[in-house]
Formats: sequence, structure tokens, C-alpha cells
Amino acid sequence: MTSDAEGAAPAVTGRCYCGTTTIRAARAPETVAYCHCADCRRVTGAPVAAFAAFDEDGVTFTPDEGRRVTVNPGVSRSSCPHCGSPLAGRYDYLPGKIYIAIGLLDQANDLAPRLHSHAGERLSWLHIDDGLERFGTSARARLGDDGK
Repeated sequence: MTSDAEGAAPAVTGRCYCGTTTIRAARAPETVAYCHCADCRRVTGAPVAAFAAFDEDGVTFTPDEGRRVTVNPGVSRSSCPHCGSPLAGRYDYLPGKIYIAIGLLDQANDLAPRLHSHAGERLSWLHIDDGLERFGTSARARLGDDGK
């Protein structure tokens, strides 16, 4: 992770596929989690998603967060208006938090997931043998905490 100034907390940076939208988080994520729900699979196009949770006030998108859509009640997602990369997700039941796919982040290699949410919706052929805690549903009790 990059540091803004000597002694400053590390910043997290990233970008969409085409590079039009850049992402900057002032601090490291509060937690990182896999999500196996069908909604996250559809928005990412992957068999499982992995997201970093940040305090919403500490994240900036340049030039902006792009286009926001709500398909399911209580869930808002944004994407780059140029290339369509999914940029962020917000969930009413996790106020003040923003979730960014770790594949967009420059520091992805340093952001290992700490848990599995919606493991009850895992694709039957997908097996991740990592020993992490698995929650059958949202894991909302743990998302947003420091995972320690």
C-alpha cells in the first residue's frame, strides 16, 4: 500500500478497466470478504466475488463514481460509464460502508479475504480450501469490523 506522507496511514488506490475512473481510499480496508451470493456473481461475472470494505467517507472516485443503479431493494451499485467496470456497492443494512471489488485495487495482492459471506449460495463445484470462517448469509455481524 502507498503512504501519503511519512507516518501517514497507507492509502489504497485502484482504477476501472479503461482507467477513466480512479479510486483512492485514505486508509486500509476494515475487512475483506468473499461473497458467494448470486447478485455479486452477476455484477462481477465471476463465480465468487471478493470485496474490500471501507468507511464511505474515506473513499474518493475521480472524476466521480460513475453511474449508480439499484436492481434489488437496499443495494446500490456503481459502474464506470465508459467501460462498465463495477466500481462499488452499498448496502442499506451496512450504513456508512462502501464495498469495492479487490480486483480493481492496485494492492489486491495484499488484501486477502478474511471470511466468506453467503456461503450458502456457493456454486457447488467451487471449493476454496482456506479455513476461513463461513457465514450462510450476509455476515453482517462481521462485515465492517476489523476482522481481528
